[in-house]
Amino acid sequence: MHDNHLSRHAQQVLTVTQGKTHLHGPGSDPSIARSWLRCLEDYHLDPALTIAPTVLEHGRVLESRERLQQVLHIAGNEMTSLHQQLSGSGHAVLLTDARGVILNCVTAPAERKIFERAGLWLGADWSEACEGTNGIGTCLVERQALTIHQDEHFRGRHTGLTCSASPVFDPHGELLAVLDVSSARHDVSRQSQFHTMALVNLSAKMIESCYFLRYFDNQWLLRFHLQAESVGLFSEGLLAFDGEGRICAVNQSALNLLGHVRGGLLGKPVETFFDCSLDELLGRASVNASASWPLRTRDGRSLFAVLRGQPRRVPVPLVPSPIVEERAQQQSGICLGDTALQADFRKALRVYERDVPLLINGETGSGKEAFAKAVHQASQRAAKAFVALNCAAIPESLIESELFGYRGGSFTGARKEGMRGKLQQADGGTLFLDEIGDMPLALQTRLLRVLEDRQVVPLGGEPQAINVRIISATHRNLLDRVQDGSFREDLYYRLNGLEVALPALRDRSDKSQLLDFLLAEEAGGETVLIDGPAREALLAFSWPGNVRQLRNVLRTLAALCDGGRIALEDLPAMIRQARPVVAPSTEESERPLEDAERLALLNALEQTRWHMTHTAEQLGVSRNTLYRKLRKHGIAR
Repeated sequence: MHDNHLSRHAQQVLTVTQGKTHLHGPGSDPSIARSWLRCLEDYHLDPALTIAPTVLEHGRVLESRERLQQVLHIAGNEMTSLHQQLSGSGHAVLLTDARGVILNCVTAPAERKIFERAGLWLGADWSEACEGTNGIGTCLVERQALTIHQDEHFRGRHTGLTCSASPVFDPHGELLAVLDVSSARHDVSRQSQFHTMALVNLSAKMIESCYFLRYFDNQWLLRFHLQAESVGLFSEGLLAFDGEGRICAVNQSALNLLGHVRGGLLGKPVETFFDCSLDELLGRASVNASASWPLRTRDGRSLFAVLRGQPRRVPVPLVPSPIVEERAQQQSGICLGDTALQADFRKALRVYERDVPLLINGETGSGKEAFAKAVHQASQRAAKAFVALNCAAIPESLIESELFGYRGGSFTGARKEGMRGKLQQADGGTLFLDEIGDMPLALQTRLLRVLEDRQVVPLGGEPQAINVRIISATHRNLLDRVQDGSFREDLYYRLNGLEVALPALRDRSDKSQLLDFLLAEEAGGETVLIDGPAREALLAFSWPGNVRQLRNVLRTLAALCDGGRIALEDLPAMIRQARPVVAPSTEESERPLEDAERLALLNALEQTRWHMTHTAEQLGVSRNTLYRKLRKHGIAR
């Protein structure tokens, strides 16, 4: 049966590439037909061949990851958020380099083997020249967002996949990476991918913008748009220029807004294109630019802009003065209105300064990394590096090299100059080990030795002394993992100098203060107010994704609100229609299944933007059943 499918698919490919009429099916799309023709004539690929994808050597993958380290850091949270928005099940979120080599993958642990069987390995080369028509490879060639659905793949072995991919460009217009969402489910329709493709494209643009802003952190950066409220959103134009006013880089949105090609802007004085002098423009600059102001182009276009100035460098004293605890909390950059959390922060800072390891426990999204970074920034090591390593996000085959580094030539494919591991990068500062409970057992032994000896031994290298303080975090019960043998007991007690249990958002007493704190950050300096009913709904919601979920919702609300005000109808349906969080009575405690079904319906409706046909397809029920369940739960748009 499998061989028959491969033969039929190969025949379909040959029919289309021979120019025969094909009004229906995958070959009817000109971009697919072009790609198939490239695969046959340029790459000489066989659509019926079932060989596994080419996988790069371990050292080459590490080298590629190090080269794109900043992109991987920016993309990490965005990929996790995208996976959650897609409800996770049946999806893998992938990031590749500009050659099509997979450098990171976010998927449910239980589904990892499914995607590996499909060839979606870390280090696998999914360029079109290797794997034929596919989301990643064809996106690289076409340089645009696209979906390759099942039979549209060139190779018959990939026809069980549906892939939506979007390119990520660097500030100079060169391909930097590809963001891809792949599904191995056979019931995925092409129409259902419109929503997925939109989310992938939005996430790719977010990664592009964040990378642009960080890349030109020490340059003048002009941000502009046709509408004042759109400055600060991913669709804004970004233009960087140097101290002499000459343009260094622009993003695609800036080119579209100015009506110029990249080559016509680069190296030219910025005042050539805007109706003001360089001095007037610089007079508008601010280190933390927020409120936009009108700006006209030389050809009469009306824009709104902000100009971020070059940040002033504050000299760091060689011997930091003692930090008063209250002052430390003000400098920490997190909201500490909750009395218990404030006390925990005070204790954490005191023991950290005495070189006592911290273990932070809390639900996913409760702000463990933000808490750890705040302790570091409030300490006397604030001027040193804060290096984070997510033990669950890095594949097991790479985590040893990432943590300990390696000496040049220590294994096949290793870089000649070697690579400094996270422990060496954090020398003098703080190493934050997130999801420490997922660290492989063999590495736990090596980490324990580092903590005891204060020396790190890179792969193939000699011992090197380090001075690093460790903060670790987990959402798991480490004692349970100690008992089942998956976590070393001696390492647990070595890391647990002081355990801090972060409260879930629903249990925090400073929810209202935190809401205002996060909204001010996400509004980027703009004044955004929340109406009373909207505030009550936000405070009453249970927030299963904790602070991370609240921040994402507020970011969207701040971007979309009209007139600087968030009303109840602006909130997502799952929040607007959620039942208030109250202590369960005897009757209510017997309805957990109904509550779960209601929440699942609201989630699905929100993801499909209340498209009933798509919602029914996603839930696997008929439209009549869907309408009946909506009436049962009193859900109305």
